Amino acid sequence: MVTTRLPSAGFSITIRIAVTADASSIGRLTTCVGEAGAIVTALDVVDSDPTHVLVDLTCDTADAAHADQVVKQLEDQDGVDVRKVSDRTFLLHLGGKIEVSSKVALRNRDELSRAYTPGVARVCMAIAENPADARRLTIKRNTVAVVSDGSAVLGLGNIGPAAAMPVMEGKAALFKRFGGVDAWPVVLDTQDTDEIVAIVKAIAPAYGGINLEDIAAPRCFEIEARLRELLDIPVFHDDQHGTAICVLAALTNAMRVVGKRMEDVKVVVSGAGAAGTAIMKLLMRQGVGDIIAYDRRGALHRGMPGLNESMQWLADHTNRENYSGDLPGAIAGADVFIGVSAPNLLTGDDIARMADRAIVFAMANPDPEVDPREARKHAAIVATGRSDQPNQINNVLAFPGVFRGLLDAGAEEFTEEMALAAARAIADVVGEDKLNPTVIIPSVFDQRVTPAVAAAIRAVVRGGHAPSNSAALPESELDKAPETTF
Repeated sequence: MVTTRLPSAGFSITIRIAVTADASSIGRLTTCVGEAGAIVTALDVVDSDPTHVLVDLTCDTADAAHADQVVKQLEDQDGVDVRKVSDRTFLLHLGGKIEVSSKVALRNRDELSRAYTPGVARVCMAIAENPADARRLTIKRNTVAVVSDGSAVLGLGNIGPAAAMPVMEGKAALFKRFGGVDAWPVVLDTQDTDEIVAIVKAIAPAYGGINLEDIAAPRCFEIEARLRELLDIPVFHDDQHGTAICVLAALTNAMRVVGKRMEDVKVVVSGAGAAGTAIMKLLMRQGVGDIIAYDRRGALHRGMPGLNESMQWLADHTNRENYSGDLPGAIAGADVFIGVSAPNLLTGDDIARMADRAIVFAMANPDPEVDPREARKHAAIVATGRSDQPNQINNVLAFPGVFRGLLDAGAEEFTEEMALAAARAIADVVGEDKLNPTVIIPSVFDQRVTPAVAAAIRAVVRGGHAPSNSAALPESELDKAPETTF
């Protein structure tokens, strides 16, 4: 069996195998795995005796069914005894992916007396007298709540809070790795809008920001709007604004490559949920010429019945010619296709009907709206959300830097101006001299991205009305503290 899907580290397995100790036995194993369509990434000898060798063979497969097929083909080989199969993704998740560690050593009574009783009482009273001091004297200074009800987990749908935890843990790990931000999953066993708003409002004093995650539209719009009104800390729905920032950054550079202007292009967006709506609003703010929003029910157009409030707004403010047909018809002659919806909606022939020097962002995961290999035959630039394809559009380019900047500046809200500034910062990291059709967005591991985004956010905050938080610390301590801690 040779799979049509591409192997990836997300389906990596380690197989413990005993084979006969002849000169070609290990070579036969790797050949078998390769013929099954998997990619060998490691092979380690665990033990041996005069007649047998025990090895751990690690390989990337395309999905769980493909992994089973690889194992079966190994089992069918003469002289091969498969002892154990380990799914490396599940191994990585054993016990969760994050932990709490103390910044204070607590080595003796002196440190204990300052970190806890009696010394801590002085800090508590300082905050009671000036609540703004909590931003400097507690974890609030650098901590974000990653809040989800598990109702719209990427690619998985409404799986509930417990099943959403691994995603939220991963988000917290990314916050720390890329932004130095301490984040904690807060998964809620309710999908009632009023309850979610009330719970987040109640826990907000402990956090410097709220990152809403994987909450289904249209409830996510109301939850975000109400929390922004109620709280004095930034509320950021990453599915909306993180995605929109990264798409605008990638599109900015794609336009530079193909030599087109935002105001001249026609864009089709497949998916009018949280991500698609935010993308379209930010593109409109950037001056994109025309947009057609497409969802399950078809192209959103004026006079379309039964639309919710968010979709009605899109129908009223996009689709200049009031197109009402199917998706292949919508992208005919379009300059840009952006997909945040479902897999395999388009073919290479559909992409061929787009305008000259077309741009395709097919970001459904794990399978995009159109096969990237087919799209590249006709489009000038193709991007996806996959890490194994060029031009990966990934929210990790945005949210760590956004919150790093918000926390550094003591911001009380996140604004559209910040989104535009963050997108420009991400786009500019690539540099005009480095741009080409396969490099329109920085790597998620580019260490310049988070500082650039954070600086852009701080500039917007401080150009407006950054709050002044006076901490009850001796002046000498204030002088020594780095800027990023305030």
